[in-house]
Amino acid sequence: MQPSPLLSVVLPIALGVIMLGLGLALTWADFQRVARYPRAVVAGLVVQGVLLPAVAFGLCHAFHLPAEYAVGLMLLAASPGGATANLFSHLAGGDVALNLTLTAVNSVLSIVTVPLLVGIGMQQFLAQDKQIPMQFGKVVSVLVIVLVPVAIGMVLRKKKPEFAARLEKPVKIASAAFLLFVIAAAAWEQRAGLAGWFGDVGVATLAFNLASLGIGYAVPRVLALDERQSAAIAFEIGIHNGTMAIAFAGSVLGNMNIAVPAAVYSLMMYFTGAAFATWVKRRTSAATAAAG
Repeated sequence: MQPSPLLSVVLPIALGVIMLGLGLALTWADFQRVARYPRAVVAGLVVQGVLLPAVAFGLCHAFHLPAEYAVGLMLLAASPGGATANLFSHLAGGDVALNLTLTAVNSVLSIVTVPLLVGIGMQQFLAQDKQIPMQFGKVVSVLVIVLVPVAIGMVLRKKKPEFAARLEKPVKIASAAFLLFVIAAAAWEQRAGLAGWFGDVGVATLAFNLASLGIGYAVPRVLALDERQSAAIAFEIGIHNGTMAIAFAGSVLGNMNIAVPAAVYSLMMYFTGAAFATWVKRRTSAATAAAG
């Protein structure tokens, strides 16, 4: 596949704008609450760093993926959540402050986890043993896209609460509409290779996506975390930063075939994420009503 200008340039900018809208709904008290309940953060990090790579590794063998695609699935498993995960959590009524905390921590940890897991994948599937650096600039770009617009939105809410309140609903609606546009544009741009890619890795990628969302939701519920926290962790685990994975495959590994699972996932996750968000929204709404 060829690098996509939409995925590498337009999408990060668009997600930065979306994150501004999320910041309008947050206060510093939301993050203080997360700090008081660290069990949710630890649960999310363990699922992301331990369970998910194990699931990806098993699926690579179960579906007998070609070596480069297997490495690509391991790369995808190692990639942190991002702005899209935060948006889905917001739309579903999840704990967005928890999402943002997990995104920030996972993005920093990816300096170590991405090269480590990709290295394991290359040893297992490509029989290659090479040192893989993680470009610090990639991590910084993720943090900038996620955290800076959120901070601006939070400042607006604190300094101009009435203005922020008026903006919140229109921005939320616009965010959902903009995501639909990105899905359609990305599918059209990559239409030439879509059929072949979906035939090669579509089922394995879908299985990984559904397993990520399911595990990300089930483990927190088993640990007795509430609906909003469980939803946040599910989206953080189940909606990966495909843009980061594609950029890593192209710029660090120099092999865009490794990026194919991330490209397929980046299109597929919008549909599965929307369906999952609809289901979660009903549960979080019911839980909020019961608590109120």
